Amino acid sequence: MSGRALPCSPAEISSLFLFEKLSPEQLGRLCGEGRVERFEPGPVYTEGDPATCFYVMIEGTVVLYRRVGADDVEVSRTSQRGVYSGAMQAYLGARVPQVYNNSMRVTVPTRFFVLPAQSFADVMQEWFPMAAHLLEGLFFGSKNMQRAIGQRERLLALGSLSAGLTHELNNPAAAAVRATATLRERVAKMRHKLGVIASAGYDPEALARLIEIQERTAELVAKAPVLSPLEASDREDALTDWLDDHDIPEGWRIAPTFVQAGLDTDWLEQVAAAVDEDTLPGAMGWLNYTVETELLMDEIGDSTSRISHLVDAAKQYSQLDRAPYRVVDVHELLDSTLLMLSGKIGRIEVVRDYDRTLPQIPAYPAELNQVWTNLVDNAVFAVNSAGGEGTLTVRTAREGDRLLVEFRDTGPGIPPDVRGRIFDPFFTTKPVGEGTGLGLDISWRIVVNKHHGSLTVESAPGDTRFQVLLPLTAPDPESAQDDPETAEEPV
Repeated sequence: MSGRALPCSPAEISSLFLFEKLSPEQLGRLCGEGRVERFEPGPVYTEGDPATCFYVMIEGTVVLYRRVGADDVEVSRTSQRGVYSGAMQAYLGARVPQVYNNSMRVTVPTRFFVLPAQSFADVMQEWFPMAAHLLEGLFFGSKNMQRAIGQRERLLALGSLSAGLTHELNNPAAAAVRATATLRERVAKMRHKLGVIASAGYDPEALARLIEIQERTAELVAKAPVLSPLEASDREDALTDWLDDHDIPEGWRIAPTFVQAGLDTDWLEQVAAAVDEDTLPGAMGWLNYTVETELLMDEIGDSTSRISHLVDAAKQYSQLDRAPYRVVDVHELLDSTLLMLSGKIGRIEVVRDYDRTLPQIPAYPAELNQVWTNLVDNAVFAVNSAGGEGTLTVRTAREGDRLLVEFRDTGPGIPPDVRGRIFDPFFTTKPVGEGTGLGLDISWRIVVNKHHGSLTVESAPGDTRFQVLLPLTAPDPESAQDDPETAEEPV
């Protein structure tokens, strides 16, 4: 939008703090190459358009906006003379896309000194060459530092996740190894017992009955009910008494295994009825090995299933085998992240308050998992700083045309004097060496710039809530920024 052109007075623009140290010749050049324009209430320029001018306000009121999803969010409002905005990186030339990083409106008739972007770049290079070089170094150095530390943040998270995953995998893997070694021993004893039974000269019918009993016993193991400790104790006592009454050696040792397999005295009576009295002890020993091998195989199956589940969760978390942008169920992403971080979460109670009726949404799942990781990590740190006893509640809900993911912790809360800075790059409340100050900055970029959502925080002692709002629908992924940068707010 163009304003109404007005005469440019070197004396007037010299009263603006940006230009107060310039010489009369420099002021004359600015007035010669620039202009004064008066804008009526309304837009001056729009975010994303080519940055063609540098604006310095002489009088009036300006409001700056940033695009968040489909909304323009006000980020600054001022009536201070001399504030500036527009093509602020023009001196960098083609090395940086020269577009407006925000939208500017005026709310009252407002006058600006307007300098074309190329003229702004020229005077910066000619009049302040050292300052221009310093600014270039600061600009690109800051971007490179953010990128490098952001990568370190990801590596630190990966190291933490790897340690947690190793811990989680170690338990079922160790259980499977132990069960396999014990199973090999039991199978060897079963072969020996089978040899003893075969050498006793049993007729084919008796052996057939024993094999049938073995098969039916194995089926019972697969369907064994879960007993309370009291029920299991009572059944063990009953089985021990039965085995002692029938002169079965070491009945007290066999009974717990039979109970775990779901066997009871009625079943043992059926076994006793199928074989003669002399065969019964050997048959019971053989059945004991049968039950033990079935239970060990169940344990191995459970352990390997647990390992498979953890590997699937790791793949889901990393999204290594998935498209970078796709339709996802946020609950799957949240569960995989919580599982990956379970070692770090430790004894903190995790409550999943999910609305399972929520639809899937288009998103970058690997990057959302990074957001969940940062927010869970912060919540865990907060709870641990308050003694380690507390709760992390992860809630999902629908809010209009957006999906809410909320992380609530019972930590000490965020002090009001720092709450407004927690999303700033490099700001951290963690001790030196424990945080880079980029976790929330990266999370904000991913949620706001890449997903057109919002990330906010509400905090009080014992109740801190980070809320992520994501649109249920999103623009074409080609229009999303692949490497979003935090736009500067120059006013």
